[in-house]
Amino acid sequence: MAEFVLEAPPGKSLERREWEDLLRRFVDSLKPAPSRVLLVPPDGTRRHSGAGTLTNVLYHLLARRSRVQVLPATGTHRPMDPGELHAMFGDIPLEAFLEHHWRRDTVPIGTIPGEVTARVSRGAVADEIVVAVNRLLPEGGFDLILSIGQVLPHEVVGMANYTKNIVVGLGGEDIINKSHYISAVYGIERTLGRDRTPVRELYDYAETRFLDGLAIRYLLTVNHTLVDPATGTSRLAGLYIGRDRKLFERAVALSRSVNITRLEEPVSTFVVYLDEKEFRSTWLGCKAVYRTRLAVADGGHVVMIAPGLERLGEDPLFDRIIRQYGYVGTERITRLVETREDLRRNLAVAAHLIHGSTEGRFHVTIATDTVDRRVIQSVGFGHMSLEEARERYRYTERTPGRHTASDGTPFYYIANPATGLWAAAGRLDD
Repeated sequence: MAEFVLEAPPGKSLERREWEDLLRRFVDSLKPAPSRVLLVPPDGTRRHSGAGTLTNVLYHLLARRSRVQVLPATGTHRPMDPGELHAMFGDIPLEAFLEHHWRRDTVPIGTIPGEVTARVSRGAVADEIVVAVNRLLPEGGFDLILSIGQVLPHEVVGMANYTKNIVVGLGGEDIINKSHYISAVYGIERTLGRDRTPVRELYDYAETRFLDGLAIRYLLTVNHTLVDPATGTSRLAGLYIGRDRKLFERAVALSRSVNITRLEEPVSTFVVYLDEKEFRSTWLGCKAVYRTRLAVADGGHVVMIAPGLERLGEDPLFDRIIRQYGYVGTERITRLVETREDLRRNLAVAAHLIHGSTEGRFHVTIATDTVDRRVIQSVGFGHMSLEEARERYRYTERTPGRHTASDGTPFYYIANPATGLWAAAGRLDD
């Protein structure tokens, strides 16, 4: 199976003509032309990766010879509406899009034995895990399934994408719930930015044993961390197309060099902007906590600027559970899992509550005018109005990096936490 790789020189970005040429060569290599193609890009929460533009170009190249459909890998997120689809994917016809509903659209394709789960989780979970994926993958009659997405540091799996886009992005309840909980109990700070993690081992198990019979190819990107305000996307540093894990490892190496901002010493205050079109829940907005926790000082402060915040969870059930228990730390959540059925049945929420907790080491404040202060405080965070945040941090005028607040407090500004990882010296074991 042919592989395609394109990397920009260090410190540079790929030009559009370069990556478009690579996509043309890939499509031309498909002989005979596939009759039916399924494109599996990320959803709108990864719009900054530019995957929407890549998907658009691929759709038009492939549609000349094949019937092409698009199934965004929404995972536990809500489906995208027509306006969001158009904003991300351009002029791809709406009728070409399909929806994934993780609780009802999946079929099992294999089971990870309990002894494997116990080994990789260091005993945290000893249950078997049913691996289920959207039924269109095994039953849809596609000659090519092209999984598209960005490789970068991730709180659950260590480094995002590759098999994760399939078994989580298009996955079912059991694999999502249990893999997320395994990651949380293992420890987010031991996971972030690493390739070889317990959850990646589970996904690799599924890749080699349950997905090998499907016509999947992976299109992996590595992007620079900074997002261009004019386009809302970050520039490409690398592009990889193939199936072998070695391609993923090559992308991981590049991502670790361009997506991890290494700071000489811990930061006392981070101010993190959450774009209102992307971050509408604390389920998503807690990336501000995930991606800075390796850099924030003990006793430090993470301020989340959240003008678009509407809710806590991505669906009513998750929202209710988050409101009920809050971000109260690993020890308390793991105890609650033992006694509370709603948490045991929704381990992904338990994992999220652990991942988003400060463990008492630092503080989190959310600046929002759209979710009541009492709700924010009840789940363990501080609250600030957007007006107060604007006056104190003047965040609308800031570029990423170090600044000083109106009261003299030094802070580090991040324009989008989803595009990278920040780590102080000695906190990211290489």
